[in-house]
Parts: sequence; C-alpha cells; structure tokens
Amino acid sequence: MIITDAWLAKSRAIYLSGTKLVVAGFVAALALMLVAAGMYHWVFLKGAREGWPVIGTLVKLMVKDEFDQRDRFLRENLDVMARRLGEMQAKMMQLEALGERVSGLAGVNPNDIKTLPGRGGALVTGRSLTMEELQATLADLDKLTDQRVDLMTVMESRLFDLKIKKMMVPTQQPVAGSSLGSSFGWRIDPMNGRSALHTGLDFPAEPGTPILSAAGGVVVTQEVHPAYGNMVEVDHGNDLVTRYAHASRVWVKKGDLIKRGQKIAEVGTTGRSTGPHLHFEVLVQGVFQDPQKFLTAGQKLPQGAPAFAVARPQPPTQLPSLQVAQPPRPK
Repeated sequence: MIITDAWLAKSRAIYLSGTKLVVAGFVAALALMLVAAGMYHWVFLKGAREGWPVIGTLVKLMVKDEFDQRDRFLRENLDVMARRLGEMQAKMMQLEALGERVSGLAGVNPNDIKTLPGRGGALVTGRSLTMEELQATLADLDKLTDQRVDLMTVMESRLFDLKIKKMMVPTQQPVAGSSLGSSFGWRIDPMNGRSALHTGLDFPAEPGTPILSAAGGVVVTQEVHPAYGNMVEVDHGNDLVTRYAHASRVWVKKGDLIKRGQKIAEVGTTGRSTGPHLHFEVLVQGVFQDPQKFLTAGQKLPQGAPAFAVARPQPPTQLPSLQVAQPPRPK
C-alpha cells in the first residue's frame, strides 16, 4: 500500500501482512458500525423529539407494539391469577363449610371462629412483591389450604364417630322431669321385706307419662314379663342393652330402629310393681350396671362418650350369704 501526500509532495509505503490486513479491516468495519449507530441514534432521537414525519411514525409504531406486548403479558398473567383466585375461593368456601360442621360437632359457636382477631403494630414499609413472589405465595397458600382441608376432614370424621358413639350410650333421662325413687344396689324388697338387689333405677311418674329411649339403638325385646310387666329392651351395640319395665303401653315393636329421646312407651304399673313408675336398667355384656353413672356422665361430659368400667355389684359385708342373681332375661 502506497500513500501519497499531495500537499507535502511526499509518499510513504506501508507493507501489510495477511494478519495485519484482516485486523485493519476489522477495525475499519467496527469504526464504521459505531459511526453508523451513533448517527442513527442521533437522527432517530432528534426526529422523534421534533416530530419528523417518517421518524415519528416509526416511533409510534414501536411504542404501540411495545405497549401491546406489555398489555398482552399483563392480561395473560391476570387470567392466570383470576383462575388461581377462583380455585382459592372455592377451597376457602369448602374449608369454611368444613369448619362450621366441625365446630358444630365440637360444640363451638361458628360465629366465635369467624370473628377476626385484633392486629396492629408499627408500620415498617418494604418493597412491592414481584409477580414471581406473588405466584409463589399463592402456591404456598394453596398447599396450606389443601392440608387444612385434609385435616378438617379427618377431624370431622373423628368427631362424627364420637358423636355417634355418644348417641349410642344411654345418657338420656328416660322420664323427663321425674325424680329418682329407688336407686341401684341392695335394698329392702317392698314386696317381701327381705334384702334384695335392685338392678336398676325407679322413676315414679303419673300413668301415661312418656318413656324416652336413653340412647339410639334397635328394639330386641318387646313383650309382657311376669316381673317386669310390659317391657322393652333396646340394644345399643357393643353388648350394651337398656331395659324399660312396668309400662302401661308400648309404642315400639321388636326390630324397630329408634333414636335417642324417642318415645317408646308410657309409664304404668304392670308386672311386679307397687305403683306407677318406670324401672330402668342398663346391662353391659349381660351384667347389671348402675344406670345413674351413665345419666350423670351424660350431664358432666357432653363432649364425648364416657367410659364405664364393667363390674358386678357386690353384696354388703353384713350379708355374706346372699348371692347376686340376675333376673332371667325373657326369651
């Protein structure tokens, strides 16, 4: 390459190898690109600010396209957020319904749960959440809601089982408003004046007074017995049976499914009786139990089914020769 300077009337010769020629071409191309970019940027900005016809139109098209892309992105994210909020709302409604059922089974007023607790404190401001952080928070809340729904479902099942067991335990007063006559245990027999085991509770009442089932169950016996008179036996499951004796009239029959507190008979004085009253017995595995324990437990422990120890009644120490005999069950 020979460079001639006309003003100085001098010439200079430069010898370039292949590598130097490539580097020189690259540098020249880079410089040309930088100059072109700078000119384009300057012309574009100047045209956009001064509103040149062609440049202004191009700027509007680019800005509009950018805004359209941003709006499209926001709409897509809003649609996703709306779907997530809909799912969360459905789960919260399910959780609220479960909470009301569980609180009802547990004996808690649902309005007490809905009351928002007081909150407050000093305000410490922070940055706004990003879309990724908001989506992560919603995902965590969704997972927590699923766990709470599963937990509440298990709690509802357990509480329902406890309620069913409680309804099958004879804790209902068999004669409403009646005072206790004879209690369970050893006493002087009103017929023969000798010591005898009273295997239940006596509730004196006017003839025709409703006799209520102490718990839900199935009628297994309904007949006239020489000692018990008009008698009804109800099986509550788990080898637990209640017996209602001396009734004047019976409203159920063998095989009937009855519920707690249902009227099954009326007070009378049939059988071995000195006056109108209900003789109420509780048997566990065929062994007489003190019904007062069940009735008292129903008043003191309303939250769950009480547990009772099955024990045979023992005769008093001053009567060692007496034997505890169970009255024959009617066939």
